[in-house]
Amino acid sequence: MTEAAQFTFQGKIVCDSFAEFALHRAQRLDLEIEMGACDAGAATVSVKGQGDLVDAFEMACSLGPYDCIIMDIVRIAA
Repeated sequence: MTEAAQFTFQGKIVCDSFAEFALHRAQRLDLEIEMGACDAGAATVSVKGQGDLVDAFEMACSLGPYDCIIMDIVRIAA
């Protein structure tokens, strides 16, 4: 079943690293992705694909990349 979600990852964000990481993970999980706003405190990402793979994307981005610290995630069904 296809699911769409918008995530706001909050914490210490290095935008270039986070965007590269998120794009790579989405590609590996066969998800459609759209990068939104990003600054030093938050990054917004919208993804669409198989529901369990959307969940896997959320988990992966909560753990990396190495130079970002994710403190909180807001998930909204899109």
